[in-house]
Amino acid sequence: MPRQRVPPRPIAPGDIVTRHSPILNAWVAAQITHLDPEAETAAVLTLDWSGPEPATVADLGDVAPLVLTHHAWNGRVEHCHHEWVLPRGFKVIGALPLLRDQPPNAYSHGWRVDDQLARQRHWDTGDHGDLPQPWKATRTAAELDHAPEITDLTVRRITTLDCGLLVERHPHLTDLSLHGDLGLLTAAERLNELASLQRLRIVNLFGMTGHDRLLPERVPALESLLLSGIPTGYATAMRRAWKPQIPHGVHVDIRRARKPEWVAENRDNPLRDWDGRERIGRTRYTKAVAQYRRTRRAVLEALTADDPRRLVEIGREYGEAFNALDRRTGFIETVEREELFTALDHLVDQAETTLAQDLTWARESLIAGVEQVRDW
Repeated sequence: MPRQRVPPRPIAPGDIVTRHSPILNAWVAAQITHLDPEAETAAVLTLDWSGPEPATVADLGDVAPLVLTHHAWNGRVEHCHHEWVLPRGFKVIGALPLLRDQPPNAYSHGWRVDDQLARQRHWDTGDHGDLPQPWKATRTAAELDHAPEITDLTVRRITTLDCGLLVERHPHLTDLSLHGDLGLLTAAERLNELASLQRLRIVNLFGMTGHDRLLPERVPALESLLLSGIPTGYATAMRRAWKPQIPHGVHVDIRRARKPEWVAENRDNPLRDWDGRERIGRTRYTKAVAQYRRTRRAVLEALTADDPRRLVEIGREYGEAFNALDRRTGFIETVEREELFTALDHLVDQAETTLAQDLTWARESLIAGVEQVRDW
């Protein structure tokens, strides 16, 4: 009989888990209601409680689920599936009979059980605006300023980012998300200086090596490590360093490790994020890229030959080709649909640069052709 999978940190339905919330400057609590070994998720019911650190469930008094009435929530109970690694900042203080028998339909990530509680408490004061979050910021790499009060930072559209500069300007980060488009991270080893870091996400960024890995002894509070679209050597080193930490409460998700050859080959491929995406598969991805490249060649040929009527036909061919790819599994959903149109924008942008012309009309002709036939 195969061994039953269990959460890396022991939890069971009925368990009450607590942690300190810096947002509320108090402890908060939740109940584990269901475990799904197949999906490796835990259903977490946020409790309408905050207070001093509890030692046992008796310290909570009478507890009830958090009911959301702020903004447009209309009385929904805060009950979500999360990854089933109990973050290291939580502790189990006992168990109570289940407060909800049915599993939730919602899914989330990160076990941020204090977020909705803080928003509801803010609403209950009579202030029906958004919860002020002066500790949180979203920037581009060019916009990074000296802001030591920021603890939750997202940096988007990274072309090049010096992690040393980031650490110097934001030394107290607990949450850091870095997003690029085959961008470059330099001095990534200096992220080890973020001793309070709890959650790190790096997406589509390169330049890091195994020597740049985060070290558990340097960032001992880390609870979540999400890496996607990163150098192979860095991915290997991070797995080696952090997989042993999973039983201690670190969620590790490292995927889409890329070799230098892949980066070079795909720098001009707007569909590269499909490589390794669930539901798409390698064969379908290869066919999609081949179709994009055929479309790009056809567009350039039509523009060079001054054959504007051909562009609508090319758009139809593009739409029909992806109809065929999508027919069996229906993998083209909202995100993929937007990416397919973005790919058309990309090839027209390239043509505008090559021909030094405004090709708005060409863009519109291609889209018109796609819209005549697409089923996705």
